[in-house]
Amino acid sequence: MYTLLSGLYKYVFQKDEYCILILGLDNAGKTTFLEQSKTRFNKHYRGMSLSKITTTVGLNIGTVDVGKTRLMFWDLGGQEELQSLWDKYYAECHGVIYVIDSTDEERLSESKRAFEKMVTSEALEGVPILVLANKQDVETCLSIPDIKTAFSDCTSKIGRRDCLTQACSALTGKGVNEGIEWMVKCVVRNLHRPPRQRDIT
Repeated sequence: MYTLLSGLYKYVFQKDEYCILILGLDNAGKTTFLEQSKTRFNKHYRGMSLSKITTTVGLNIGTVDVGKTRLMFWDLGGQEELQSLWDKYYAECHGVIYVIDSTDEERLSESKRAFEKMVTSEALEGVPILVLANKQDVETCLSIPDIKTAFSDCTSKIGRRDCLTQACSALTGKGVNEGIEWMVKCVVRNLHRPPRQRDIT
């Protein structure tokens, strides 16, 4: 009887929680993506004005509920001196969203180096990665094929994991829902990193 009640309690009052890192260089649009996600998936959330978002120094945290799944986002600062802190979060995370500024061709190689260092970390082995080519609403942006070509050296280092490169505009919201829904599917089916149980609040 206890097992039945325990199972019912979990079903009704608990969500499976997955921790998702949002990484990328500074000014790639990570915090804008987080705010847009919270606004779209959390009914009563009144977000900050997207035009007033400034560079993250440290960490922003936010949660999004998709059905019985809760994603807890850790949006980490992307400045070079803060990138050395990223790997402190790898062991606990269930997925990574890597944001690229599609309008900043000059820093694309810098973004690729940061991505390569991240994707080859043993602590992230098997963790799904969503690569967002952000700022696709800007006419002069690089296309998805351009970005895939620039990052082609990294393909062999991705290993056995779910990985998707997707067009996105964090500002307008284009591609945000699809990206979140893809990530939910991936973390739920990745049995190597089981979820954390959290009471619904």
